Amino acid sequence: MDGFHTVGQPAAVAAVHAMLRSHVPHAVLLVGPASVGKHQLATDLAAALLCTGAAGTDRPCRACRGCRMVEHGNHPDLHRLAPSGAGNQIRIGEDQHPEPGSIRRLAIDLSLLPVEGGERVAIIRDAQRMNEVAQSALLKTLEEPPPATTIVLCVDDEELLLPTIRSRCARVRLGTLATRDVERLLDERGLADPPTAARLARLAGGRPGVAVAYAAAPEAEVVRAELVRTLLDLLARGRADRLVAGKDLLGRAMTLARSLEPAAVEAVEAPRKRGKGKAAGPTTGASAPPVATGAEPAGAQPSSDDGGGGNPDADGEAGAAPSRSCSTSGGTSPATSPVRSAARPARSATWRSSRSWSRPRGTCRRARRPRPSRGWCAPASSWRSTRPPSSCSTCC
Repeated sequence: MDGFHTVGQPAAVAAVHAMLRSHVPHAVLLVGPASVGKHQLATDLAAALLCTGAAGTDRPCRACRGCRMVEHGNHPDLHRLAPSGAGNQIRIGEDQHPEPGSIRRLAIDLSLLPVEGGERVAIIRDAQRMNEVAQSALLKTLEEPPPATTIVLCVDDEELLLPTIRSRCARVRLGTLATRDVERLLDERGLADPPTAARLARLAGGRPGVAVAYAAAPEAEVVRAELVRTLLDLLARGRADRLVAGKDLLGRAMTLARSLEPAAVEAVEAPRKRGKGKAAGPTTGASAPPVATGAEPAGAQPSSDDGGGGNPDADGEAGAAPSRSCSTSGGTSPATSPVRSAARPARSATWRSSRSWSRPRGTCRRARRPRPSRGWCAPASSWRSTRPPSSCSTCC
């Protein structure tokens, strides 16, 4: 067990060694109070799986290339996920292009082959910060995990996870440490002298992460002492005085919480900008700029029946050729237009005379006649498929 850096958790370390001897499940759930060493145990398990210098329970060796990259936090096959952003949550990510640090991006990364040719490990810190949508997205990966992949979830309260996620993970429980173990940890790291280490160990309540945070930020202990003295003084005050002092106490408590945040948290990939990141400027296949109204494209021939205008659907100007009328009212046939003839073949007079349906009252507005109440000239998305054969060919 010398390769493990986890302190004061002999039962949890023994359970992880039993997994290494037989078979490591595809999902491991580390459950315990905050700051008791869950993330350190997850890192030890990842180092053991990615170790290339030993085998079996001798892993990790802490000397091979894989162990050194895990220790420095730059192993390409080790993925870390932690809460971030507004609300301090683990996001699900976008559907098409998920940003780094999201559940969907993690699923994409785990579906790829390992870079080093061994295992792939994902550590999700504070997994209880996932909402139900993100947990549902992770559930798909847990149900059909990629080969040679291990996902480690660190949670403070497992009841905040979906039952379907808890049932698919091997559970390992961690508890608080003894005071002597916390003192020894602070002494081995050289963070405090023995009297200070003993005081911080009692103050941390068996959580080594809290003791390390107090040792790294001495001013936090001073702020905590001020808060304790203020709360004791407010016991003899009235309700109004307590409400007035509550605002200042809240601000001091936030200062204490910020000072106790870990000074060196494992780096999580920063979210990239949304979009595909294409450079600005003309690209291949880009659409041409729109042509102004009334202008003709280069090389276009003017129509012979609309007064020389380039738009066959537009009305003629005042004093120019008369506007086009419907084909049933004696106007120009759509077959005579050079623009229409290429898209639709000419209709014979026999076909027109053989129609057996009666035209509704009125015609289209292009013929400057009364418009039908619900005719086929109304702009709709499906009118071309249901248009009778002899309706207006200009605007219908």
